Amino acid sequence: MNNISVSIITIGDELLIGQVIDTNSAWMAQELNKHGFTVRRRVAVGDYAEEIRIGLDEEKKYADIILLTGGLGPTADDITKPFLCEYFGGRMIVDENVLAHVKHLFEKIFRRPGPILERNLKQAEVPDTCTVLHNERGSAPGMWFEKEGKIFISMPGVPYEMQGLMTDEVIPRLVKLFKRPHIAHRTLLTVGVGESIIAEKIKDFEAALPGYIRLAYLPNYSMVRLRLSGTGSNKDALENEIGKLFIEMQELVKEYLVTNKDEKIEQVVARLLTEKNQTVTSAESCTGGYIAHLLTTDGGASAYFEGSIISYSYQAKENLLHVNAATLMQYGAVSEETVKEMVTGALQQLKTTYAIAVSGIMGPGGATPDKPIGTVWIAVGNNEKTITQKMHFRFDRMRNIQLTAMNALNMLRKLIISSS
Repeated sequence: MNNISVSIITIGDELLIGQVIDTNSAWMAQELNKHGFTVRRRVAVGDYAEEIRIGLDEEKKYADIILLTGGLGPTADDITKPFLCEYFGGRMIVDENVLAHVKHLFEKIFRRPGPILERNLKQAEVPDTCTVLHNERGSAPGMWFEKEGKIFISMPGVPYEMQGLMTDEVIPRLVKLFKRPHIAHRTLLTVGVGESIIAEKIKDFEAALPGYIRLAYLPNYSMVRLRLSGTGSNKDALENEIGKLFIEMQELVKEYLVTNKDEKIEQVVARLLTEKNQTVTSAESCTGGYIAHLLTTDGGASAYFEGSIISYSYQAKENLLHVNAATLMQYGAVSEETVKEMVTGALQQLKTTYAIAVSGIMGPGGATPDKPIGTVWIAVGNNEKTITQKMHFRFDRMRNIQLTAMNALNMLRKLIISSS
């Protein structure tokens, strides 16, 4: 059974100049991989017909399926559809189903005043050489072309619309069309050491892996995800072998292991709190609400998260968290004494099981001789005890904020487990 290879082409000048980050390719690759399709290449091109042509001509050399996103909107710089009409030797026609859908969107859903603009109605025009894919979430339809034994699928660049098309139209059609090998993954997360130390611990294990099972290191902010991936025709046999190897790998890194699931540390904390019917709040200074953002990204956060107090200034710390003015004057905001009082204040104010408090100097300014940029105090606690830690980060402002949040959440995780 052969792997079905896929290339992804993202279209848009905004991607090339860094104005917009390409999240579409990552999402598409993950979904395709779940269904046994292997993404071999990802390419970004600008809003120029010749660049799109070169991209298509090149990618069809390597891939069975070429997915395109972007350039299907109603404005002049959206050139993908007319180019594809020419590339596949077609002519533009009005698809009545798409036209009815566009009218429904603008008249019943969007309810915009006045007549529908001609440029919006032209979204119903498609090349007669394509199979139209219904876009339930927007006005630009997806388009499926076949040429020289290859499949080309064009979708809007708006992530919400692209994801709907992939889920409702593209993947179901591909699954019916191709027989694929089974792909198995197992992922764990370690915290506290870098990938070089982890790699040293599992070097013999990694060297002994069979050729059809691979190990990937995915480092990020003092954390390392380890992923075992395997491909095979016998699903049960592959899953069984991957499972045994995964247990062996967990044992080798157990002192740094946070979770044996493919989940983020904030999801681990959320799960622990939910399982124990406990709650948390954050008292944030230097992170400005970033910890609260992480804890509330997934649905169901109201079960374990009561709220956050962002106390950036001295006055806010005094008024909102009842930090003593004398503590601030004697030790400063970035101190063990202050974050301990922030935890106490947060617990009193929101009546939660646990509280996280952080205060630090993120940069580029604000440093003092004894407190350089990257100095952070973290405290986590409940009504019985409070644990503190001083950190020294050395990166830019955003990365220092992220590292502070990751370390604070890991400290909370450990406290929850030790308090059981």
